[in-house]
Amino acid sequence: MKLAAATIQQLAQLLDDCAQQARDTVKVTDAHPEMDWDDAYAIQDHLRSLHQQRGTRLVGYKAGLTSHAKMRQMGVDTPVFGYLVDSFGLPDGGTCKMAELIHPKVEPEIAFVTKAELKGPGCHIGAVLAATDFVIPGIEVIDSRYRDFKFDLKSVIADNTSAARFVVGGQPMAVQGLDLRTVGVVLEKNGEPTAFGAGAAVLGHPAAAVAALANHLAARGASIPAGSLILSGGITEAVAVKAGDCVSLRVQGMGSTGLRFV
Repeated sequence: MKLAAATIQQLAQLLDDCAQQARDTVKVTDAHPEMDWDDAYAIQDHLRSLHQQRGTRLVGYKAGLTSHAKMRQMGVDTPVFGYLVDSFGLPDGGTCKMAELIHPKVEPEIAFVTKAELKGPGCHIGAVLAATDFVIPGIEVIDSRYRDFKFDLKSVIADNTSAARFVVGGQPMAVQGLDLRTVGVVLEKNGEPTAFGAGAAVLGHPAAAVAALANHLAARGASIPAGSLILSGGITEAVAVKAGDCVSLRVQGMGSTGLRFV
């Protein structure tokens, strides 16, 4: 690590203030180009502690940067990871308040709910599927705290990978006999199909992202508890939204979920 503990706390407080006040800032590496990957996750960890001090509860995790093409572009060989707290969650078919966000976008995802603890190192797709209670459609609302959504990889890790809100719904489906690579998704905005994809867009198999998360946590002395919700990563490019937009996601065999921006 390159940054002092006090600097890590100050940067986490800055990002938390931006999220609470719906205001943006320049990326944190502008002032601290020397920060490394451990610093980035340490800032994220302190950000999580600030959430929990307000009484929020950790409900799961999320993966980002889950396409091989994007990883090659960014010069990394693993996704990035963030956390989910209960205050991020929205009811299926509910509303998301634009005044609480800066410049939100939506991503269609396949969400996993675990029935057993997942531990690395060496976690793999088979272990993930064995530990999965069910999968379900999920929409993640991302909202970078950085001006104009411009950031580098360390800055976005520090900012909890742009996590802001999420909704899950539809029909929970067991993974036994289900090929998540070929499951198709359609994201609609205001009744018009906007983005299409299949599960294979996420690391070739969405469970691969969950396995990578377990291995990442293992290196930090942690694991994925039973009962966790995991957003496995955007299947398509993120889609910008504004007040008045209605967004829905249909996942093959799993029904649909949606939300409205007000």
